[in-house]
Amino acid sequence: MVKKNLHNRIYFDEIIDRISGLTVDSYRKWGEMNVAQMLKHCDLILQIALGKMKIAPINPLFETIGFLTKVEMRIFNNGIPRNMPTFQKLIVNFECNFDESREGLLKTMNEYWDTYTHHHLPERHVLFGKMTEKDWGFLEYKHLNHHLKQFNV
Repeated sequence: MVKKNLHNRIYFDEIIDRISGLTVDSYRKWGEMNVAQMLKHCDLILQIALGKMKIAPINPLFETIGFLTKVEMRIFNNGIPRNMPTFQKLIVNFECNFDESREGLLKTMNEYWDTYTHHHLPERHVLFGKMTEKDWGFLEYKHLNHHLKQFNV
């Protein structure tokens, strides 16, 4: 089974194409966010890898759960379950402009690629712990894929 990641240009471009295929009327299969809010949420998540979004330290129990989740996803290559809890700072429950949200995410995607190719991704994630470049590429792909499937692209 192929483990897709954002550090393979084929899969990176696939995600870009899927984002570009969204419309303001894209239908949501689950969850509460509309398509513009989802795009903004994905942008915020990617900004963690860029060091632009900081998440406060968490309880050691949650760190352990996060680490185990990362390991489980790497071993079994499974997806992210629907309606998972997220950090309060990353919840987008306010009105967003679709075009601005999509352009913002596409811009952040390109910044992510540049950060990755220059080997400047962080060594730690507040939830998942120690991170390799491979971890970042895999988990960011999984997150984007999860939300793009949510909106049928």
